[in-house]
Amino acid sequence: MAKKTKKTKKISKKLLHKYRLVILNEDTFEEKLAFKLTRLNVFVLLSLSTFFLIVFTILFIAFTPLKEYIPGYSSTALKKKAVELNFKTDSLQQVITLNDQYYASIKQVLKGEVNTLEFNRDSIIEAASLDPSEVDLSPSEADSILRAKVDKEDKYSLFETAKSRTNFVLFPPVNGEISETYNAEEKHYAVDVVVAKDTPVKATADGTVIFSEWTSQTGFVIIIEHSYGLISVYKHNATLTKSQGELVKSGEVIATAGNTGELSTGPHLHFELWSDGYPVNPTNFIDFKK
Repeated sequence: MAKKTKKTKKISKKLLHKYRLVILNEDTFEEKLAFKLTRLNVFVLLSLSTFFLIVFTILFIAFTPLKEYIPGYSSTALKKKAVELNFKTDSLQQVITLNDQYYASIKQVLKGEVNTLEFNRDSIIEAASLDPSEVDLSPSEADSILRAKVDKEDKYSLFETAKSRTNFVLFPPVNGEISETYNAEEKHYAVDVVVAKDTPVKATADGTVIFSEWTSQTGFVIIIEHSYGLISVYKHNATLTKSQGELVKSGEVIATAGNTGELSTGPHLHFELWSDGYPVNPTNFIDFKK
C-alpha cells in the first residue's frame, strides 16, 4: 500500500512539476517572453483547443454553403428540385402514353382495321327468358311518326343533329378529275384527284394538324382534325407546309401535291374523310371539279 502511494505521489509530482518556457532574441539572448508551465496544464490546454476546434469545424460546415461540397451530401433545395423534376417527368410520360394510344387508334381507323362486333340476337332473347310470341312488336303511333321523320332526312348528312352545324362547309382541297372513286368494299376510303405536280393543297375546313410526317407507302401525309368529329387526310404530297399541332383555316395551303410514296402512280391527291371514326365518301360533300 505504501508502495502504491509512493508511486501516485511520483506521478503527481511529474504532472505538477513546473517548467519555464522562455523566448529569447537569438542575436542578443535577450529574454522576450517567459511562461511557467506544467505537464498538467499543457495537457488541459491542448485538450480544450482540440475540442473547440472540432466544435467550430462542425458548426462551420453545418451552417454554411460549404457543406454542399462534401461528397454524398445534397442540399434541401437540390432535393426539392429533384422531386419536382421527378413528378414532371412522370406526368410527361403519362401524356406521351395517352398521345401514343390516341395516334395508334387513328392509324387503325385510317388503315381500315376497325373491328365489328357480331352477336346472336336470339341468344339475347333467350337470356332474357322472353317468348317472342308474347312480345308485341308492332310499332306505336309515336314510333311510326319518328320513323317517317327520319326517312325524310338526309341519312348521309354528317351534320344532321345540330343546328349549329348547318353552316359548316367543306372546302375542296384541290380541283381536278377523279381518277379513282371512293370504294368501301375494296377498302379504298378516299378519292384520288389528278392534279399537276406542286399544285397547292388546301385545308377542307378549320382544324388542328394532328399528323404531318413522311411514310414509305404514301409519301408526305398530313392529317387534320376538324370540328364535329371530322378528320381529313391528304396523302402523296410533294411537300408539307404545316407541322403537327398547328392550327389551320379553311382554304389555307397545307401542302403541295406530288407523286411520293410506293403506292403512288402519278401526281395526284389521295383525299380521305372520316366522321366519328368511320369513312365517308368525300364526293357527297365536296365538288372537286373546276
